[in-house]
Amino acid sequence: MDVLSDAVTMLRTGRPHSNSNRLWAPWGIRFPPTDGAGFHIVLMGTCWLLRAGARPLRLAAGDIVLLPREPGHALADDPASPLTDFRADPHGPIPSEHADGYGGSGPGGRTVTELLCGAYMFDRFRLHPLLADLPDVIHLPARVGHHPRLRAAVDLLGAELAEPRAGAAASMSALLDLLLLYMLRAWFDDHSTGSSTGSSTGWSAALADPAVSAALRAMHAEPEMPWTVRELGARVGLSRTVFAQRFTALVGKPPLAYLTWWRMTMAARLLRETDSPLPAVARRCGYSSEFAFAKTFKREFGVPPGAFRREGRPPSGSPADASPLTATLS
Repeated sequence: MDVLSDAVTMLRTGRPHSNSNRLWAPWGIRFPPTDGAGFHIVLMGTCWLLRAGARPLRLAAGDIVLLPREPGHALADDPASPLTDFRADPHGPIPSEHADGYGGSGPGGRTVTELLCGAYMFDRFRLHPLLADLPDVIHLPARVGHHPRLRAAVDLLGAELAEPRAGAAASMSALLDLLLLYMLRAWFDDHSTGSSTGSSTGWSAALADPAVSAALRAMHAEPEMPWTVRELGARVGLSRTVFAQRFTALVGKPPLAYLTWWRMTMAARLLRETDSPLPAVARRCGYSSEFAFAKTFKREFGVPPGAFRREGRPPSGSPADASPLTATLS
C-alpha cells in the first residue's frame, strides 16, 4: 500500500459519474456546491472557469481542472455570459438548453466547446492531510508529452462515453477511479519538482523524498507493527535523528504522531464499516492491549470505540472535528 492510495480509499464514497457535452456559444452553467470533488476536461474549444472571489481561469483544449473542494463554480464560453443553474441528473448530460448542437460550429458560425465532466463523492470526515493540503483548483494545462498516462485515461474514458458497450458501467467506474489518481499524481509530480511553485516542503515534497515516502509506505503497509523512530530510520537508511527531523519537516508531524493518526483513522473506518470485534480492530491497528487502544481512541475522537461504532461519528466539537493538519496526533 501507499499513502496516496490509502488517502483516496478512505475519502471516496459511492460511485463516481461522468458525462460528455458539446455546447454552442453563448453559454454559461452554474454548478452548485457538493460534498465531493468535480473535474472538467476541455476536449475541444475553450471556456472559462468562474469562482467567487477568484479571477476567471481560461481553459483551452486539452486542459484539465480538478476541484477537490466543491463550494460551487461556473463554466462559460465567456466571463460575461449569463449563467444558468445546473439541475440535471448527475448521471446524465448537461440539459438540452445548454447543449443544443453538434459539430465544429453552430448556426451563424457559433463556436462549440466540448467538455468531459465528472464528479466524485467524498466523505470528508477525517480527511487525510495529503488531500487537505491540495489547492482549491488543480489546473493541469495541456502540454505535449506531459503526463501521458493521464492523457491515455482521458482518451479511454471519452471513448467509453462516446460508444458505451457491454460492461460500460464497470469500465467507467474503474476509469474514473484511475483518472482521479492520475490527476492527483500529476499535480504532486509537478509540485514535487518545484516546477510550478518551487516548494520544497509539504506533502508533494514528502512523497518525492525517498526516505520519507519509504517510511510512509512501511507504516501504511504494516500499521500493526510496533514501529519506533529508530526502526523506521534504519528501514530507510537514516539515523534516528536525521530521519525524525526530515519526516517532521515535510509531513508536519513527528513519525509516531502521524502513525497514531493513521492507526486511529483506520480504526474509525473498521468500526464504521465492519463487524470485527474490538480486540481484532485493536490488533489490526497496532495495539496488543484493548484498554490502551480504547484510551487512545477516546482521546482522539471524544468517545469510546463502542459508542463510536453505534453512532458512526464522533460528537460535534470533538478533537476529530479539527483539521488533520492541526489536530493533536499524539
